[in-house]
This record gives sequence, C-alpha cells and structure tokens, in this order.
Amino acid sequence: MRRPRPDRLRNLVRNSIAAALTLWAVSAATTTPAAADFRLCNNTGGRVGVAIGYKDNEGWVTEGWWNLPPRSCETLMRGTLVARYYYVYAVDYDRGGEWSGQAFMCTRDKEFTIRGTQDCLARGYDRTGFFEVDTGEQGGWTVQLTEAGDQTPRSSLQPDNPMITTPPSRTPARPAPPPGTTPR
Repeated sequence: MRRPRPDRLRNLVRNSIAAALTLWAVSAATTTPAAADFRLCNNTGGRVGVAIGYKDNEGWVTEGWWNLPPRSCETLMRGTLVARYYYVYAVDYDRGGEWSGQAFMCTRDKEFTIRGTQDCLARGYDRTGFFEVDTGEQGGWTVQLTEAGDQTPRSSLQPDNPMITTPPSRTPARPAPPPGTTPR
C-alpha cells in the first residue's frame, strides 16, 4: 500500500476542516443565507420591526416595516446589492429599545415606501435615526440584531455574505436629532 504524499495529506486535512466549518456555520444559522441579498436576522428573544434606507437611481428611499419573530431571518432586498451603504432602524416590540443611529430618514407607523430624506415632519412623516451598514461593495450582506451581552458569531464563513452584530440601545424613545444630520 502506498503512503499518501505529504502535500496531498495536507490538502485532505485542510478540505476536511473547511467542510466541517461550513457544516457548523449552516447548522448554526436559522436559515441558509442567499449569496446576493441584503438580509437581516433577529437573534433576540422578542419580535422586531425593521425599516431600511438606501439610495437608488432616483434618490433616497426608506421602506418598512418587516416584522421578524424571535430567532428568524428575512431578506429585505433581493439580488446583488447596488450600493455600498444601507441604513437600518429596528425596534424591539416586546421589550422596548431600538437599534438606531445618526443618519436621519423618514418613516411612519404603518407600512411605507417614502422617497427623500428632507422635511420629514413637514411631509407628515417621522424623522428617525438609522444606523449605517457599510457593505464594502459586497454582492450580499447579512445584519445580525442581538441583545446586549449575546455571544453571536461576528463573522460569516461565506465570503459574499458578511455579517455585523449590532446590540440595541435601550432607550424607549427616539433621541432628538441633531440639526442638519443626513445620510451619506
């Protein structure tokens, strides 16, 4: 019987480790993420409402609401991403708190698609702070919402589907926006 060459043995071990890590990553996820979508996973124990903002060929758009049950994922935008920056706002329906930031866009309480980020209040909308997601111009991206102190993995093993983990702020009301702050 021939002994395997050392370089072939190294490749076999390397491929076995990669296969085991891939199986672990897929089994650890609640759903298998698509390779070219903008997805959001609710890794909390409560229901979460999500709005997204982005820039398309006609300008700024905000859309909402996606309602995610605990420990679930949802595709917010299908297909290859066309922008580098996306903006997310989420609220924890069950425990209060929100995931927010300093990029202010228009929202409303009911389902919406709103064009433009200026004069939200004058147009009858709320002015809401979104957090920025820099996709690094990847084709797909997954955002993980977690509770403070959760030990959720901070990176994906799939190169076209990076993840970021964002803990909520526990402020029950939206902070007053600083004057003149708008998204990139």
